[in-house]
Amino acid sequence: MKKVIIIGSLLIIGFLNPLQAQFTQIELFSGFDKTDFTLFASYPINKSQTLSLNALAFFQKFKEENQEFDEIGVQPTLFWNITKNIAIGSSIYYNSFAGYSERLSAKYTFKSSRLLFVLMPTVAHSEKIDASYTEVFIQFQYNKPLNDNLSLWLNGQFLTIWDQFKIHSRSYQQLRIGVSFYDHQLGIGLDIDQYGLKPIKKTSVGFYYRITI
Repeated sequence: MKKVIIIGSLLIIGFLNPLQAQFTQIELFSGFDKTDFTLFASYPINKSQTLSLNALAFFQKFKEENQEFDEIGVQPTLFWNITKNIAIGSSIYYNSFAGYSERLSAKYTFKSSRLLFVLMPTVAHSEKIDASYTEVFIQFQYNKPLNDNLSLWLNGQFLTIWDQFKIHSRSYQQLRIGVSFYDHQLGIGLDIDQYGLKPIKKTSVGFYYRITI
């Protein structure tokens, strides 16, 4: 199954490039305890840009003694952009821990020349446990230009998932600080992962490289 998901991720990359995606962002994080690869892409599918397709694929691998926490996920989402800042989306998500689920999300986006903020609550149904769950995802990016080509960046992503709307299942906090040169970013990162009702906590510090196409 892992091979199928990895091949699917590569197909997403190959599928998006010919369509001239509005943007594609690829990040590699490597720390003392885990390595994480993430691909995110988004592009409009009609001229008015009221419909857009987002694609997320990630692979997370821990060091040998924590291999049970290795994780793969693939999620295409179709968004209807109601306004400039608000969208509603539907998706099918595969996760190596949780299996398949059908999802309905609302997304609020604020974007300026220096700041990006995204808030996305989701309700979903898991095929594996035949139950509903809720999820809240928050992302921010802040950049401060240092000169014409160099900028300082602060990035954060936060996720929490609750089975049956009351039982903690999965959370993470990801922080990145670095510098960018044109479309390339390089810096240090901190990942904090929590699993289960009485959360098992995993923390990793490392370096990251991010490119936006």
